[in-house]
Amino acid sequence: MNYLKLTKEKLAVEVVSDLVLSSSCGALSIFVGTTRDQFNEKKVVSLEYEAYESMALKVMSDLCNEIRNRWKAVENIAIYHRLGSVQVKEASIIIAITSPHRAEAIQATEWCIDNFKKLVPIWKKEVYENGLPEWKENKECMWSSLHNNVDS
Repeated sequence: MNYLKLTKEKLAVEVVSDLVLSSSCGALSIFVGTTRDQFNEKKVVSLEYEAYESMALKVMSDLCNEIRNRWKAVENIAIYHRLGSVQVKEASIIIAITSPHRAEAIQATEWCIDNFKKLVPIWKKEVYENGLPEWKENKECMWSSLHNNVDS
């Protein structure tokens, strides 16, 4: 089963992990991406995320399909991402994947976050201590430059 969500609500690891747990799986791999308090020697207060939501959910579903093609043993996948304001130390993304054995779950989770960052149309704006926001171009992402001409 796939559990995909874009939300302005705080993310909770326990809630997401409970979705994917299965009695037939002995491995649960979780990645949690959090807001850090600095970038390029600037003090970060929060991140602001926005998405092309329908396309983001479609690409997230495609990622799940590709995971299942690569790692046949994967049973459940959850990908939850925050939108709106995410404070320092809060989770902006949680990926949880279960499989009978650890290798598949761990490999699939790493592949998922790497490709999520490359493919899913979600944009990040860093808000600094001085109150000035700055859109960050995600160099890993093929669509990132599309957002540079958008005012927010």
